[in-house]
Amino acid sequence: MTATPDRRAVTPYKLLFRTVLKRMDPEQAHHLAFAVIRGLPLLGGLARRFCKPHDSLRVRALGLEFPSPFGLAAGFDKNAAGIAGLGELGYGHVEVGTVTRHAQDGNPKPRMFRLVEDGGLINRMGFNNEGSAAAVPRIERARLRRNRPIIGANIGKSRVTEVEDATADYVWSAERLAPISDYLAVNVSSPNTPGLRGLQELELLEPLLAAVKVAAGTTPLLVKIAPDMGDEQIDGIVALAVRLGLDGIIATNTTVSRAGLSEAPERVEAMGAGGLSGAPLRERSLEVLARIRQTAPADFCVISVGGVTTAADVLERLAAGATLVQGFTAFIYEGPLWARDINRGLRKAGWRQAATAR
Repeated sequence: MTATPDRRAVTPYKLLFRTVLKRMDPEQAHHLAFAVIRGLPLLGGLARRFCKPHDSLRVRALGLEFPSPFGLAAGFDKNAAGIAGLGELGYGHVEVGTVTRHAQDGNPKPRMFRLVEDGGLINRMGFNNEGSAAAVPRIERARLRRNRPIIGANIGKSRVTEVEDATADYVWSAERLAPISDYLAVNVSSPNTPGLRGLQELELLEPLLAAVKVAAGTTPLLVKIAPDMGDEQIDGIVALAVRLGLDGIIATNTTVSRAGLSEAPERVEAMGAGGLSGAPLRERSLEVLARIRQTAPADFCVISVGGVTTAADVLERLAAGATLVQGFTAFIYEGPLWARDINRGLRKAGWRQAATAR
């Protein structure tokens, strides 16, 4: 199975990307696309009728019924402002955020860079968001819609909060978002907030997750981890998550590695620091998924993300033990019909949860 789409196939969106969007600043292009997505619910369900996943793709996970095993990863809808429109496009779940206790602007611009030939993206956004409290009424409104995706809320540490005070930051957000979200994800793996990845060390992670679990109550709780860890550390986090009674792990976040890129090294270096996502992360994300499945219980939810582009990629993750699969970066390159095409590919392949249930 290949993660690389047929770039010879020129769709209207790809023509638009090559001639217009590619020439725009990536963050500016994102805001333009997001404005269109937010307007989709005003079309009276037209997009949903065209993109809705077939009922055969429904998945039971985390005690919930997902319309499809394929969803949108955190990072696209940072402020929970486009949930309804993204659901119209066929995503089975939308993970909003990362949101933090305190509103923050994120890192200085430019902070997002395309690697077009690699199908990748480098970003150092820095959790730019309007804060957890601002997300609450938006999620509440989205939950009132009859046809909506499953809604996950991804929470992180505010930049102004010291690492030793991180637990209180996460708990504050969890107390507000858990009651209105379908599941909660703890992000300790972004490379763009100073000190954040240090929270993956077990002596820091255990009290943090234990406190957030109490705050989350009955809402399913997962932790999102980085790909830049050794097997021993991955095993330790899996064991900790199981022991604390977490519901799952999201693997993986972006990588700080720049290995294997076809882009000119000097251009990559000029882009500077940040997390690399998209197709270059595919192999490592698969390796981490396989490692988690070696030790995690069969009923432990694993959401696989990183380098997912095609329906074949999603099928590969499901066959390797993923409960659900997420994507993000390929949305930029494949366009608004990406989720629809993946869902149609899954159905054409005859996929059923019973064949790969976890």
